[in-house]
Amino acid sequence: MSATAIVGANWGDEGKGKMTDVLAADADFVVRFQGGNNAGHTIINQYGKFALHLLPSGVFYPAIVNVIGPGVALNLAALNEELATLQARGVPTPQLQISNRAQLILPYHQLLDAYEEERLGAASFGSTKQGIAPFYADKYLKIGVQVGELADEARVAERLERALAAKNVLFAQLYKKPTVHVDDIMNALYQAAEPLLPYLADTTQLLHAALRADKTILLEGQLGALRDPDHGIYPYPSSSS
Repeated sequence: MSATAIVGANWGDEGKGKMTDVLAADADFVVRFQGGNNAGHTIINQYGKFALHLLPSGVFYPAIVNVIGPGVALNLAALNEELATLQARGVPTPQLQISNRAQLILPYHQLLDAYEEERLGAASFGSTKQGIAPFYADKYLKIGVQVGELADEARVAERLERALAAKNVLFAQLYKKPTVHVDDIMNALYQAAEPLLPYLADTTQLLHAALRADKTILLEGQLGALRDPDHGIYPYPSSSS
């Protein structure tokens, strides 16, 4: 069995994407295991120049299984855009498996991110406003939504109602912004999810089976150690590192 992890030891932008692209040619599986669409890897190949934010770098190799693991902050709309870009540029349809336990970046995460940066003004953190910090806050508060839960619409609606009970207080009272309605979130969420549902899988079981079968696995990290909340420039790291 063989598993190789490519991670950044500095601030990110160390050339991980280039290394991943080179090593991916000899891999059976390429795995994104953390992070979200707040940073990307630049790949240049025969199809052109691509900035991948969520898709693993193995998507340009038809024989490779590309895995989005449970630790990824999953923005469904952004993932659909990346797949559409590949299709428009003539890239063959990749083999893709998305963990059914990956948690979703929801529209109100992005709103909270943008509104908080606006409120902080000159003291803002320089967020990409992709909703990353609010997403991770909800994940560890255990009020997030896993993509596999979308099979139960009533359960998802209930979880969103509970989350929005607190968030709408922030929107109205702290940020002086319009409140968010569950129906709007549900409509946007399920519209973005529909084309991706066939890719959902138990990726943990998939990768364990791959290791037992002596497959080569490449783990593709995002950002770097100095942007990590535990090892980096706290309180100015990325929540996703």
